[in-house]
Amino acid sequence: MSKKFGTIVLLFMLVSCNELQQVVNQLPSGTTLGNAEIANGLKAALEKGISEQVSKLTRTDGFFKNELVKILLPEELKKVDKTLRDIGLGNLADEGLKVLNRAAEDAVSEATPIFVDAVRSMSFNDAKSILLGGDNAATAFLKQRTSTALYDKFNPVIKSSFEKVGADQIWSNLINRYNAIPLTNDVNPDLTDYVTQEALDGVYTMISLEEKEIRNNVAARTTDLLRKVFALQD
Repeated sequence: MSKKFGTIVLLFMLVSCNELQQVVNQLPSGTTLGNAEIANGLKAALEKGISEQVSKLTRTDGFFKNELVKILLPEELKKVDKTLRDIGLGNLADEGLKVLNRAAEDAVSEATPIFVDAVRSMSFNDAKSILLGGDNAATAFLKQRTSTALYDKFNPVIKSSFEKVGADQIWSNLINRYNAIPLTNDVNPDLTDYVTQEALDGVYTMISLEEKEIRNNVAARTTDLLRKVFALQD
């Protein structure tokens, strides 16, 4: 970063919106960016992250074969898994893990409209804070704006998905078999809540991945507007 450009970025962080526009108009590239263009550039980046990363999670094995977001067993069920494998029921344990991920893959398709609403509501001040924030500033913004709505949307879908993919029956069988083993303590975890939380974490992980790519890899900025806007933070 040149000394002159670094000074511009510092000013960007300190001045009001009106003063910011004057600074942006003096960018050495010879181009000018209005407040709306800056906000639209950030919105484009978020929409790109949603379309290119979150959509991957809705495919078969989108969670199950993605080590970044694969849903593992909650702590209280790890002993169930181990015990069942120890007595020769490893295939049943494997199927139990797979259907948890299938339910999450099914639910994530409900996320896009909620993200789109959050992105469309972004103000210029939101965009300014995101642009000059850390590698996951945009993701943090979305998490703050969407986590409650996504949980409320995901939870009933995951509950329904458990029935559709047979997870409720599989896990009822798994847990009943475990609870019937002598000298074990009965377990009855809330798997719907657990998978909902894990699915949310997976969604934000994938958006963060795309955000970091756009911030740190110029080649990932696939439109002129993205290149102009993110040049402000380079």
